[in-house]
Amino acid sequence: MPNEAKNWWETHAGHYQELCRLPVAVLYGLGAPSEADLQLIGPVAGKRVLEIGCGGAQCAVAFAQQGATVIAVDIAAAQIEFGRQLAREHDVGIEFHQRDIADLAPIPSVSQDVVFSANAFAYVDDLPACFREVYRVLKPGGLFVWSDGHPFGHCLAGPSLQLSRSYHATGKSVLGAETGCAFANHHRTISDLFNMQVAAGFVVERMLEPDSRQRYPDDPWFGLWDNTP
Repeated sequence: MPNEAKNWWETHAGHYQELCRLPVAVLYGLGAPSEADLQLIGPVAGKRVLEIGCGGAQCAVAFAQQGATVIAVDIAAAQIEFGRQLAREHDVGIEFHQRDIADLAPIPSVSQDVVFSANAFAYVDDLPACFREVYRVLKPGGLFVWSDGHPFGHCLAGPSLQLSRSYHATGKSVLGAETGCAFANHHRTISDLFNMQVAAGFVVERMLEPDSRQRYPDDPWFGLWDNTP
C-alpha cells in the first residue's frame, strides 16, 4: 500500500472515526447493505477470520463477538490503535498487525477460513499481490468476501456528479499533494478486479451491485439527510 494511503489515514483516522461513528457490525461500506442483509459469509463461530484493511476494526470486533478467531490488518497505526481500544471495550481478543495488505507475511499459509475486506482496495498499489497473498493464507474451500466502491464513482466529480473521466481511463490518482498529505486511489474497471482474482487462483461465485439509492439501517449516516430527494 502506498505511502499516500498510510500518511492520509495516520492524519485523518481520528476525524473519520468521529464523523462516521461506525457501528460494530459487518458492514460492506457506508450506504451499503451489511452481512446481516446479504448473508455472504454465514456463521463464523469456531472459524478463523482475517480482515484486511480493517480500519477501526468494527467488523473484526463483530466477527470476534460471533465466536471467530480474528486477525485484523491495516496500514495505519492510528487505525490499529483505535481497533485495539474498541476490542478492549467489547472484551474480545483480536490479533492486530500494522502492515501493507499486499504483504501478509505474518499470516501462515492455508490458515484462514474467511478473508474479508470492505472499501480498502482502491488504496492498494499492488492489488494482484494482495489477492495472491489472500489466496495463500486461505484454507482450501475458504471464502474471500470483499466490497469496494463502484468503479464508476471514480469517474464523477463534484456535487453535480459531472462525468470527469472515461471509465476505461484506469490508473492511480493523487490529490492534495501540495498539502503534504495527499489522498490517492486507484481506478480499476470491474473486469480488472474480476481478472485479478482469477489470475490469483480464485473461482468467483457471486458478484453483487446493491442499489446505493436504498438506505440501510446499519448505515451510520442513515437518516441524516431525510429531506434530500
